[in-house]
Formats: sequence, C-alpha cells, structure tokens
Amino acid sequence: MDKSNTKRITLNDVALLAGVSSQTVSRVVNNHPYVSEDTRRRVLTAIRKLNYHPNRAARSLATRRSCTLGVIGYDITFYGPAQMVTHIEQTAKRRGYTVILATVDSMTLEEVSQAVVGVGANAVDGLLFISPVVGVTYNDLVNVCGSVPFVQIDTELFANVPSVVIDQRYGSQIATQHLIDLGHRVIAEISGPLTWYGAQARHTSWRDTLLAAGLQPGPSVEGDWTARSGYEAAKRLLAQGVRFTALVVGNDQMALGALSALREHGLRVPEDVSVVGFDDVPEAAYFSPPLTTVRQNFAALGEQSVEYLITLVEKPDTPVHQRVLYPQFVERQSTCPPR
Repeated sequence: MDKSNTKRITLNDVALLAGVSSQTVSRVVNNHPYVSEDTRRRVLTAIRKLNYHPNRAARSLATRRSCTLGVIGYDITFYGPAQMVTHIEQTAKRRGYTVILATVDSMTLEEVSQAVVGVGANAVDGLLFISPVVGVTYNDLVNVCGSVPFVQIDTELFANVPSVVIDQRYGSQIATQHLIDLGHRVIAEISGPLTWYGAQARHTSWRDTLLAAGLQPGPSVEGDWTARSGYEAAKRLLAQGVRFTALVVGNDQMALGALSALREHGLRVPEDVSVVGFDDVPEAAYFSPPLTTVRQNFAALGEQSVEYLITLVEKPDTPVHQRVLYPQFVERQSTCPPR
C-alpha cells in the first residue's frame, strides 16, 4: 500500500502549503478575528486542496467545547425549513462544527424539553430552534437551556430575543402592493395556518396594505401550506360568490392548488384572476403560468443563524439581538392588470 496516500494531513502540512505558521492556520480554523483577509484566503485554499479536517478531539480539549450544535426543528418537511436545515449543516461544517438534529411535533414546553435532552444539552455548545409557530416563550427556552446559548429561527418579528428572521410583513406588503399598482381593487387571500408567526404576519400585512390604499380586504380562507389545501381554499373562496380579480396566497404550494381550482372553475390566470405566491420554490418558475411570487432566502437564514450562534458560543458577551433578512419580489406571468 502506498503510505503517501493514507498519510493524515496535519495542520503543519496546511501551514507549509499556505506559506504561514501553524499558529496562523490554527487561528483561521478557529475563526480568530485577527487574521488578514489575504492570509485567511490562502489558508482556506490550502485546506480545500489538501482536504484537511481539523482534529476535533484536540480542538475540544483546547477550547473546552464539543464543537457540536443541537438543532430542534418543528415540522421541517416543508420546503423552507428543509432548506434551512441543509444550510445549517453546511455552514456548521465549514466552521468546524457538527450538528445533532431533533424534531418536535409541537412547540410545547414538554416536547421541546424532551428534544433538548435528546440532543444532549450538556454536550452541545449551542442550540438552534426552528420555531415558526406559537408555543414556548423565550423565558421557557432560557429555563430549558440553562447556560447553553441558543438562537431562534423564524420566530416573531421584532421579538427582543436572539433570533434570525425574514420580514414576512414586508414580503406580503410588496406582493399585495404589486396587485394594487396593477389596478386590482378586490383582492382575496389564502393564508397559511395562523398559528404560524409567518402566516400571521403575511395575513396582517395583506389586510393593512389594502386598508392603507383605501381598499376593503377581500375574502380570506386559511390553508395548511399544502397544494391540496390551496385547491380546497380556492374552491371555498369561489363558492362565496364574491367576484375577486386577484389572489394573494401564503405559499407557492397552496398557489399551485389554487391555480388548479381556478382552471376547473373556468377562470384564466392571469386574465381573469391574478395570483401571487410566496417562497419562490424551484418549481414556481415552471407552474402554468409561471408564478409571480416572493423569494425567501432560506440559505441565508440557515447560514446567519449558525454564524450568530457560534458568535454567542465563542463570545458570550455578545449583545442579544434579532437579525432581520428581507425577501425579494419576483414577477412572472401569473399577474396582469384586471380586464
């Protein structure tokens, strides 16, 4: 066997290739702030070329940390949470951390407490809570987590807690305003489940944006994020007999179902009813017609949550704050002026 192919790559090998000291490589691996960007790039390039993996056991002894993050996720089967988890894992790996994932069926204190125990709260350096629904409070989490730092993802906007969120109200505002600017005056809605913070925010913003324009909100029906619920909600809206020319839908999957229900009813999109979704799932550009929607950057949401948590782990005196990301409007062929 060729031993050169099985030799473990060491920190010294990286230092030699990058032309720096082993101490500098260690600083880069541990994300030390006092390294120039040029030096950091050279070291990271050498790490990638050599496929270097830090000795986790040695690092844990040196830092007295496990280099492990726990993630507690509620209903991560939907597109957004699933994307978040993927980018949480990727970002943690780049930063030298591993991830332990536990899921809960509800955000009750009992379930969350069990999940925290399940990921080994005493053995992880920090915890991420994907907590998009009404449930445990920040004080509950403080009591459950003890001295372990944590960050909430997708919680209530403007909450004074360590968290990373997307401004759902802004997303719904730009979607609704787009329809108003096109000339629509009766705009209906299919909301997501209103136990979700994001669904609440989008629903409230849809209503407030219409009222601010001097318009009365059209009829609204609640769905559960699935295409089937969007189909059924659209059927219920149509059965009410209110003539609406535009429809704001809480996510793209429900919009897909709504498009099917409108077609069955003999209505054309966008000629008879304009439709706006939310999320910009990869398939949205290939709906019939391609869907106008609001893009959420789930990759950034996952990445920012990990970066924030690691900052709390490595710099415990970091002030508690909420990081807010903003969605982007994407116009396609499912909206037009009323005819």
